[in-house]
Amino acid sequence: MRSVTRGLVTLAGIAALSLSFASATAVASPESSTATSSTAATSAPVEHACPTTAKPGKLACQALKRTDTHPLLQNDLAATPAAIPSGYGYGPSQLQSAYNIASASASSGGNATVALVDAYDDPTAASDLATYRSDAGLPAANFTKVNQTGQTSPLPPTSPSSDDWSLEESLDMDMVSAICPNCKIVLVEAQDDSSDGLYIAENTAASMAGYVSNSWGGTEASSDTGLDSSYFNHPGIVITASAGDDGYGAIYPSTSPDVVSVGGTTLSTASNSRGWTETVWGSSSGGEGTGSGCSAYEPKPSWQTDTGCSKRTDDDVSADANPSTGLAVYDTTNGDGGWNEVGGTSASSPMIAAMYALAGNPGTSPAQDIYQHTSSFNDVTSGANGSCSPTYLCTAGTGYDGPTGWGTPNGLAGLVTGGSTGGSVTVANPGSKTGTVGTAASLQLSASGGTAPYTWTGSGLPTGLSLSTSGLISGTPTTAGTYTVSVTAKDSTGLTGSASFTWTITTSGGGGGCTSPGQKLGNPGFESGNTVWSSTSGVIGENNSDGEPAHTGNWDAWLDGYGTTHTDTLSQSVTIPAGCSVTLSFWLHIDTAETSKTTAYDTLTVKAGSTTVATFSNLNAATGYTQHSYSVTGLAGQTVTLLFTGKEDSSLQTSFVLDDTALTTS
Repeated sequence: MRSVTRGLVTLAGIAALSLSFASATAVASPESSTATSSTAATSAPVEHACPTTAKPGKLACQALKRTDTHPLLQNDLAATPAAIPSGYGYGPSQLQSAYNIASASASSGGNATVALVDAYDDPTAASDLATYRSDAGLPAANFTKVNQTGQTSPLPPTSPSSDDWSLEESLDMDMVSAICPNCKIVLVEAQDDSSDGLYIAENTAASMAGYVSNSWGGTEASSDTGLDSSYFNHPGIVITASAGDDGYGAIYPSTSPDVVSVGGTTLSTASNSRGWTETVWGSSSGGEGTGSGCSAYEPKPSWQTDTGCSKRTDDDVSADANPSTGLAVYDTTNGDGGWNEVGGTSASSPMIAAMYALAGNPGTSPAQDIYQHTSSFNDVTSGANGSCSPTYLCTAGTGYDGPTGWGTPNGLAGLVTGGSTGGSVTVANPGSKTGTVGTAASLQLSASGGTAPYTWTGSGLPTGLSLSTSGLISGTPTTAGTYTVSVTAKDSTGLTGSASFTWTITTSGGGGGCTSPGQKLGNPGFESGNTVWSSTSGVIGENNSDGEPAHTGNWDAWLDGYGTTHTDTLSQSVTIPAGCSVTLSFWLHIDTAETSKTTAYDTLTVKAGSTTVATFSNLNAATGYTQHSYSVTGLAGQTVTLLFTGKEDSSLQTSFVLDDTALTTS
């Protein structure tokens, strides 16, 4: 075992890189009792934090700031104790009341982490967040800020003067705080908004949190479906995306079937039993307002059944986004620093992500949860965001409509799988499977949550296969074709969970079989250096002389080993020919300074596409390299990303050293 770790982080460095306080029970908020919007539901003058006339390839944040409200710095406040100043927008208590979540906000969310994906660095993020939460009477934040690869340094540059991404980041952090005060917050900052940084940051966020919010977007393109599979396909992780601020029209990634598309409303107080009323944010003449529409490229998910759009329809759900009934936000990095009233679907997206975190029980496809619990939403039935045909895509009505989806949350029951917030069953999706007529097949399904044992049922199996009540699919397929298989696990108390996947059966003989056998990975032993593979800094190197020698040759891939909170990734996209048996193998050396024999503090996860192939931890430490091999034949015929993710906790190093990888077809 090595005697030193790979890096040294001083206490001062840790303090400068993150603001991490123990979560406390939410207390009664001293935010101003008149902290409502300074103008009711009329249209206030606003400016876009990020220009909407973005150049090709650039992604814009979806925040709008009122320009008729004078920014107010904390030092200028006369209130004692401090409070959100009157006239600067809604604070936590108003939002929690409007969406019937006050009780859950006070007691839930302590085990949940919400990640916010944004561009550029907000240098005052930690201090501004602390001010917002203090003035709102919320517990101190458990907050971490990282770059697009999950490292605490180096952080990206601040945004140019033409783009106010720091306001966006403050809006995101403040909205998560308002909805889920006890949630942990991770701010993932992409290097810029014009490259693939935001997409790289998306995968980082999904590796660090169960709930991810994206308050940005851009024009749809035919390549979006490829981005879905590479960056947004994280089953069971809630990913929300803003629907846009320029009225009727769809933007990406809100159109992705892998995300929860979040629209915007105008939220006003009312003398009804709810105490609030909502309409579509926007106008029938178009212009400023929530986005919505029919995707030009994205396929329609099975759980979305509206008939006026043959592809993916935006939106799924909504929340307050009108700057005229906007939100109080504290940010001192931008030129008009301090308290401001801010809106846009950049506000509603993090609010919905935080509500999912409060509920704590999403399904494999979180957007589907909404469509299975439509009665748990406040139906928004008036207003429009443009002119269109069919009209429901831009005009509110009873039931589902484009601008508001199924409405706004009325409590949390609509944001869970299994119909309740008290826990449910989650079925592990095995991913797409392949087989051959006349060749025996076997697949053991698995589930978690609820109370075991589980009883399994299913439909759509390939002819010749059957599912046992214990979850084993077996038999010999007799008919070629592509089958859509649905399986359900029921626990001993009656809670259920389901998953769907495809199973393609091909005919035997006739030139079938594996036509391209052999190794499919490039640079499998890393001897060509940092080529073919994508990795975080310092992973691939010539390591014979530093205490972690290669298995063969002179190079290996060394993940983690720093002895502090750290995440390393190593990935390669690979196309696997159809009709082949496929084996993934690699040599792995795990060395650790952890002393526990029972607790996995540091982990290495191996994924091929959306399938988790294996997980290792400090508990698997051993002298020298060990070869590991896994059958991944179910991925034949697909292009997938092979991803190794190493995560260390706050102290005591664990090193995961890889060499001589192989993805072999036969």
